[in-house]
Amino acid sequence: MATPQEKLADALEALHQLQLQDRIAIRSEDLDRPQRELLIKNGFLRSVMKGWYIASPPESAQGESGIWYTAYWSFCAQYLADRFGDDWSLTPELSLALQTGNRTVPRQLLVRAEKAGNKATGLLLGTSLFDTRAALPDANDLVVQDRLRLFSIPAALIAASPGYFDANRIDARAALGTIRDASELLERLLAKGQSVVAGRLAGAFRNIGRDRIADDILKAMDSAGYRVREVDPFAERLANAMPLRERSPYAARIRLMWEAMRGPIIERFPKAPGLPADIEAYLQRVQDVYVTDAYHSLSIEGYRVSPELIERVRTGVWNPDLDAADRELRNGLAARGYWLAYQAVLASARKVLGGANPGEIADADHGDWYREMFSPNVQAGLIEAKDLAGYRSGQVYLSGALHVPLSPDAMRDAMPVFFEMLSEESDAGVRIVLGHFIFVYIHPYMDGNGRSGRFLMNLMLVAGGYPWTVIPVERRRAYMAALEAASSAQDIAPFADFLADLVERSLKGEAAAQLPAAA
Repeated sequence: MATPQEKLADALEALHQLQLQDRIAIRSEDLDRPQRELLIKNGFLRSVMKGWYIASPPESAQGESGIWYTAYWSFCAQYLADRFGDDWSLTPELSLALQTGNRTVPRQLLVRAEKAGNKATGLLLGTSLFDTRAALPDANDLVVQDRLRLFSIPAALIAASPGYFDANRIDARAALGTIRDASELLERLLAKGQSVVAGRLAGAFRNIGRDRIADDILKAMDSAGYRVREVDPFAERLANAMPLRERSPYAARIRLMWEAMRGPIIERFPKAPGLPADIEAYLQRVQDVYVTDAYHSLSIEGYRVSPELIERVRTGVWNPDLDAADRELRNGLAARGYWLAYQAVLASARKVLGGANPGEIADADHGDWYREMFSPNVQAGLIEAKDLAGYRSGQVYLSGALHVPLSPDAMRDAMPVFFEMLSEESDAGVRIVLGHFIFVYIHPYMDGNGRSGRFLMNLMLVAGGYPWTVIPVERRRAYMAALEAASSAQDIAPFADFLADLVERSLKGEAAAQLPAAA
């Protein structure tokens, strides 16, 4: 008779075989009942709804929300395919969001299907799926992305509700920016005589500075005998026209987010003091705060480091081969990497204090910060040298966050635009807040994004003459919540308020973050 351990091992092997088949949504019938019950009991399988499960490694540090949000889109795609075959699609509005880089997990996923039951199905953590009988895209208007069946962008713009545009300005404008000429829309508009939609789209294109497309829509509809009244579906006109040659919706998303978020930041952030007269004294103050900065920044990322360890690393007496207290390599190497990266950031700060453009310096130097941060891990043999190459080549997910960072290809479209906007920005507060936020929103690295984002924030603080500012680990929950509000709801106000409060305290000479009392 098999032992309990052997039975669990057999059940895990069965689960492994499903995962090799890329099964994220696991059905009851995919596993024998005893195997399923063993996996649930031991925390390897989690119920999403009756008869449907996801794998859930019990040792995962992500927690329940991280596991679910990571699996969400793949689970829904597989569940819907099993339930409806090919006779389903997401709504036009969700189709536009996903194709312009907005993969935020919705509280309720709206699905169209020919055999829909017009009812909601509860999922994990308060999320749900609602299937409704509504028109599906024609075959030539269907796009399949990561197994999700979507309306093409032209078809989705035509089918989207009138209120969608202003309620989802960034998604809508990013989608409009992908249209090369009016012909992508006119065949559909003319075939069904959609004069009201034509007027709305003409107004939308004129709003983003694409006057030629707007005029071509109006002229073509008029030539076909349709009377069209142009209506701008956005409450406010886009201040700066979108670049005509920019074809990536992901790059456009960064531009649009930047423009939409500038105003709330400028309203909230304290005025910049200006570059200091005594550069050496300023840099010495930055050096003096190093231990506090390292302790809090590394602690925010979950490393258990003491001020004593940080000090030993800084002074060069840290020796993991000889000192038993230093043998916890992960924490020690993180502290060593942070010290090296800090020195690289100081070198960048010196250039900025000398009058160099802070966005251009950040663009040129941020790869050096990253390489210094992880070089000790390479030297210790814990990661491979190729991991210092830079930007990630795989997808990443954020624990507990509804926001899903861009795919590797989309990320590479977004990063040059991010640094372009940072270099061209005239307001110091905007550079500080969006320099940090949009960097971690794009999440260009597999690891080290938070630390790099805080370094970037402080380099932008240096450019404005503000004091170097430490985000205290005690305020981690509020910090992460503010970043999530900006990422998932495009509401930058909480993050701007959070950083403005810390900076104002620093300007008054108050210590926003302190070392533990025991230190």
